[in-house]
Amino acid sequence: MVIFMNTNLVILLLIVIGILTLIITYLLLQRNKVQNTLDHISKTIDHVVLHDTDEKMMFFSDNEHISNLLTAINLILDERQKVKADYRRSELSSKRMLSNISHYIKTPLTVILGYSDMLLLSETPDMGMIEKIKQKTQDVINLTNKFFTLSKIESGDMKLDITRINLSELCRKVAIDFYQILLQKDIEVNLHIPETNIVVSGNEDAISRILTNLISNSIRYGFEGKYIEISLDTDSEYAYVNVIDKGKGIEKQYINNVFDRLYTLDDSRNPNLGGNGLGLAIAKNLAEKQNGTLTLKSIPYEFTTFTLKLKLLTY
Repeated sequence: MVIFMNTNLVILLLIVIGILTLIITYLLLQRNKVQNTLDHISKTIDHVVLHDTDEKMMFFSDNEHISNLLTAINLILDERQKVKADYRRSELSSKRMLSNISHYIKTPLTVILGYSDMLLLSETPDMGMIEKIKQKTQDVINLTNKFFTLSKIESGDMKLDITRINLSELCRKVAIDFYQILLQKDIEVNLHIPETNIVVSGNEDAISRILTNLISNSIRYGFEGKYIEISLDTDSEYAYVNVIDKGKGIEKQYINNVFDRLYTLDDSRNPNLGGNGLGLAIAKNLAEKQNGTLTLKSIPYEFTTFTLKLKLLTY
């Protein structure tokens, strides 16, 4: 009887040992598998960093924790790729900006220098030349001020006091400022501004500057359509100011560039018109400083619409 019990105990112990052996073997295999996976991940990351590639972790694991780690790493690699792309765009923009700054400043300074030399050679002062020198000098000052303003906005040094703004009244005020110019150019004007007060969260000077820039652009570039519309609409959350012209418009391939620093609408609309490519960049930045947006839609010879969106206040 004792021998039988001991035999059963031995068999049981052997079974337990066998099971433990299998468990230990499985765990060792899983650990090695995890270790190999981690080694593969580490080598892939080293390769991506060393060779500056855009590859992802194309590796799948049935281990939930490893799978989550791979997902997190791929998200980081995606973000890294976006940062690189943004840096490249910024670098190209900076190079273009430096080139354009040189052009925009050099041109009026060359004119100033030329007229100055002519005055020095002249026995009597030519008031026409003096006036042109004054105008070109003012152009350089205005351009420098715009660069300074845009720099302050983009660096965060410009603080806007956000208050309650009667947008209906402000739109009418800005439109009236352009009345004589529009009349002289024989441009049809349609105002669609509600008589009721539409109140938004924003800065009056900044909004006025944005609208002034948009209307000026419509006059300068959309004059062929002989039409400008200024409308103010709302939904449950936002107010929308639309400045519309029916001129030559902006081709689709240029729409994403018009708000870039020193990108001029002249490139896509009329090479004979002036412009320094700073007004719309400043306008967009000012809109964003007020938690708003400035967007563009255009179909050539049908409509070009700039839309300023601001947070609507209903209380």
